Amino acid sequence: MPPRRCPCGTGLPYAECCGPRHDGSAPAATAEQLMRSRYSAFAVGDAGYLLRTWHPATRPPALDLDPAVRWTGLEVLATGGGGLLAAQGTVEFVARYRHGGADGEQHEVSRFAREDGAWRYVDGR
Repeated sequence: MPPRRCPCGTGLPYAECCGPRHDGSAPAATAEQLMRSRYSAFAVGDAGYLLRTWHPATRPPALDLDPAVRWTGLEVLATGGGGLLAAQGTVEFVARYRHGGADGEQHEVSRFAREDGAWRYVDGR
């Protein structure tokens, strides 16, 4: 049986892509990597990772994920900044999901900032 593909859409196995970010062994090097790993965290139900990678200025005290939502695809539309040496960045994406028998999508421009050397999700619009 082939390894499970990562939900973020890179085509890599989960264990070589977002898995190491989720378990803390390989932090995101760019804002896009963090955004992809956060999408994957939604897909695998890892609320702890989502909270750990949320900027403390905007992070909610808790996060309850709806187990009925099935995330079905991610398309990155654009990135701004967010590189290896950047302090801030944006990622525009469309995340597709299925809930209650209906398909939906979330189109967002997410903002990211480095805090203590690590990328954090700030907010989205």
